Amino acid sequence: MKDYGTLSQAINKLKLEEGYEHDFNLLDEEIELKAKKETFGVEDFDVDKVLRFEGMSNPDDNAILYAITTSKGYKGVLVDGYGISSGQVSKEMIAKLDLKENRPLN
Repeated sequence: MKDYGTLSQAINKLKLEEGYEHDFNLLDEEIELKAKKETFGVEDFDVDKVLRFEGMSNPDDNAILYAITTSKGYKGVLVDGYGISSGQVSKEMIAKLDLKENRPLN
């Protein structure tokens, strides 16, 4: 397993070394790529990697970093909190982003 270091180091490595150049935002039922003014439903993207980060002293610092590829070939990252700081999303989106569902945990 590759060591990605901290959240910011992981984002930089994914962007600079692995081509995940875009930033996605998590919406209720889709992800958004503001730079291209496009959204993608759960059927329109794949989660390639999932990286989990835990804050040393503050549970609010917990985060999950997703490396995503869309059906249009856009590669990018999505950062979301987990636990108390996670966003409110649809059941379909939760299933798509689920850490346990047929996805390698890096």
